[in-house]
Amino acid sequence: MPTTRRTTALSAALLAILGTAAPAVATAAPAVVNGTVHNLQLHLRNSSSSNWAGYAATGGGFTTISASWVQPAVSCGSATTYSSFWVGLDGDGSNSVEQTGTEADCSGGRAVYSSWYEMYPKYPVNFSDTVQPGDHFTASVTYTGSGHFTMKLSDVTRGWSHSVSKSYSPAQRYSAEVIAEAPSSSSGVLPLSDFGTVNFTSSLANGQAIGNYSPDQINMVSGSTTKATTSSLSGGTAFSVSWKHS
Repeated sequence: MPTTRRTTALSAALLAILGTAAPAVATAAPAVVNGTVHNLQLHLRNSSSSNWAGYAATGGGFTTISASWVQPAVSCGSATTYSSFWVGLDGDGSNSVEQTGTEADCSGGRAVYSSWYEMYPKYPVNFSDTVQPGDHFTASVTYTGSGHFTMKLSDVTRGWSHSVSKSYSPAQRYSAEVIAEAPSSSSGVLPLSDFGTVNFTSSLANGQAIGNYSPDQINMVSGSTTKATTSSLSGGTAFSVSWKHS
């Protein structure tokens, strides 16, 4: 199953910047997603986005982002829906993203859970390990110098962990974020799975509380429809995102 980069509805100007070709196929992606990826968002710094909810610190100079969360359970009806939870560098104000996280999708009335890493503009890659609701995850993305990044994702509950090192020299390291997302396909943002509420803790940028950077608190809004809301930060590091609408 392909996962395409997660974008908002793009204007002609943005398409000129980003290019019109979105990733079409992901390696070992969940069988539920068709042409979607975990990636770029270009909200206008107005605390709303058509596909992101969470916190994003901007301004450059970011070398690491980390957070923990509990994988939420999705409520599935007949519709095919998608949701993703991750940490990343770049993507808010820059056109690359280095990220890792988990997925919670619905296909044919069945919940499908998975995990992945991605170095956009390359395709996302899924890990083969089992992911279930209630699993405790820790994740980090770290810049190690000379264009190299290490993405680490650990399922503390099940005892598996992956550490992947990749390089992308043009990466600007402009932003650091902890995000719940509605994936996108080449035709736009996909329906958001009903994940209830996901709780993020220990959200650290450059080893400090993400709240120290006055991050943007982002709600997911499409037109007049609020799809997910983000709580205020507790202790500068903990917050929740709650589903409201597909």
